[in-house]
Amino acid sequence: MTDRPIDPDVDLHVPAQRAELHWPVIVAIAAGGALGALARHGVQSALPTGAADFPWGTFWVNVSGCLLIGVLMVLITEVRQAHRLVRPFLGVGVLGGYTTFSAYAVDFQRAVAAGAPVTGLVYLGATMAAAVLAVAAGMWLTRRIARVQAGVR
Repeated sequence: MTDRPIDPDVDLHVPAQRAELHWPVIVAIAAGGALGALARHGVQSALPTGAADFPWGTFWVNVSGCLLIGVLMVLITEVRQAHRLVRPFLGVGVLGGYTTFSAYAVDFQRAVAAGAPVTGLVYLGATMAAAVLAVAAGMWLTRRIARVQAGVR
């Protein structure tokens, strides 16, 4: 084991990358994924949803998760050195389990099947635009706060 960062995006078809997988990484991702999925369920249960209605629960889960991904990546790559399992646990596990772009695709399909294709298309575009903007906002905000705390303007 080394202290170098772990790339959690391993392609198991590439033998050299298979060696990157270690049980601590797998456990960190699994534990984080379970926590993220529970958080997603809680948020989605608290927000309105419907077959033909705009799926606000999935929308806000994905947008908030993307904001947090932007924050996390700046914190662990620019602000301070993180333990090698932080990215697999929080980034891949918790936030990967929290965000749900598979449900996003199903929500679109349900809207179209319910006779609301315009709602579905608006949802597709709005989610992607909001998700990208949320990552950028999370990164910008975190960098700004880190600069202020460091006394740099």
